Amino acid sequence: MNKSALFRIIIFMILALVLFELVAGKEGTWAVQEYPLIWLILGVLFLCAYLLETSVKTLERVLYNTLSDEAKERYDAATIARKEQEFAGIKKTYAKMLGSKPIEDEGEIELDHNYDGIRELDNNLPPWWVYLFYATILFGVVYLTKYHVFDIAPDQAEEYLQEVAVAEKEIEEYKKTAKNLIDVNTVTLLTDASDLKAGKSIFQDNCIACHKADGGGGIGPNLTDRHWILGGGIKNVFNTISEGGRDGKGMVSWKADLSPSEMAQVASYVMSFQGTTPAEPKEAEGEIWEDPDAPKDVAPAAPETQVDSTAVTFND
Repeated sequence: MNKSALFRIIIFMILALVLFELVAGKEGTWAVQEYPLIWLILGVLFLCAYLLETSVKTLERVLYNTLSDEAKERYDAATIARKEQEFAGIKKTYAKMLGSKPIEDEGEIELDHNYDGIRELDNNLPPWWVYLFYATILFGVVYLTKYHVFDIAPDQAEEYLQEVAVAEKEIEEYKKTAKNLIDVNTVTLLTDASDLKAGKSIFQDNCIACHKADGGGGIGPNLTDRHWILGGGIKNVFNTISEGGRDGKGMVSWKADLSPSEMAQVASYVMSFQGTTPAEPKEAEGEIWEDPDAPKDVAPAAPETQVDSTAVTFND
């Protein structure tokens, strides 16, 4: 197979790959990663292209053998001339980039040095190298004046800090809506009925054996009073569910079984037990927990007046 045929096959495969990426590719992923079957299709296309080029070459040989001697000579001469013209533009450009003289003109640049028959030529530097060197000098001057003389734009360190600051803001915004990225620092009390219903379901499946269905406590502590062993509030309750209770005698960690959003739901449901009256409340454990974020200057509520619901008032 000649170079032209190989070049055509390579171009064909590149175009096929680009077409697949445009049609089936998704943002952030390659089509060949998303659909591995594309590799098989590309392999079939390569085989078809190779067989086509081979068939054409074989057909040319068969037709060549049917020519007369005179026709074969004309064909061979035309083939040689065509091969000499192949990639003529590329070869000419390459020669100019090298800047070397033809072999027949090497005598003009030959030096008087002779090392055991090895001649030394005084060739110029390749033009591509010289132009690239000038370009680096120009780039250096522009870069120096832009970033260090006139301070027109931030340098790399400043750009990095700016991008980090923007990324941190975007991450914080994303965490507000990404339920499964909830942690002890970002969790908030959920009051939506659907979240509390999901939390109740999780509690009934995993927690009633130790805390009872009404939160009154059994093996585990009472969840309805103001006493907490490891601290109250949504953050402390979430952390206890996630990391577990006291070593050796407390609740196990649930972070391997529940997602962050599920732990937030069940923690919010646990908080809903506060102030309720269970059927058989367990004796209080731990310390009374006060919310450090609660306002300090709120006047205490007036005590509720107990009303005897069995009393009957008669009007004279």
